[in-house]
Amino acid sequence: MARMHARRRGIASSVRPYRKEVPAWSNSDVKEIEGKIVELRKAGLTCAQIGLVLRDKHGVPNVKLATGKRINAIVRENDLDTDIPEDLRNLMHKALMMRKHLEQNRKDLHNKRQLQLTEAKVRRLVKYYVGTKRLPLGWVYKPETAEILLSR
Repeated sequence: MARMHARRRGIASSVRPYRKEVPAWSNSDVKEIEGKIVELRKAGLTCAQIGLVLRDKHGVPNVKLATGKRINAIVRENDLDTDIPEDLRNLMHKALMMRKHLEQNRKDLHNKRQLQLTEAKVRRLVKYYVGTKRLPLGWVYKPETAEILLSR
């Protein structure tokens, strides 16, 4: 598969082992796992952080195998979801930090190009989330208001 903003290929990455069933050594109590997810979400952790905590501290290598649902689905069922999806929020934060860097370093052309690519990804994700009705119709990314949105 090709890179998004380059004309080269690359497949090097770590891959999780393919499994269809929960390992025997793992914690597979569905109620306990869902309760822990809700508890961690109320503590302010993101879905990615919840997955890491469950893997490292509670012996759950894969929540979807153990519960049949993804962490995000469990969070949505319990009405603990944020108004902006996590991946979009992370990209917006990255773009915001690049803008702050560019205010002090105006001649940093590499960062300027990377900012353009990151904001293109943000706009692409916004289009997807508006199409899937995860964001309201007419929602537009504006760099000026991104800091206000992220502070919520």
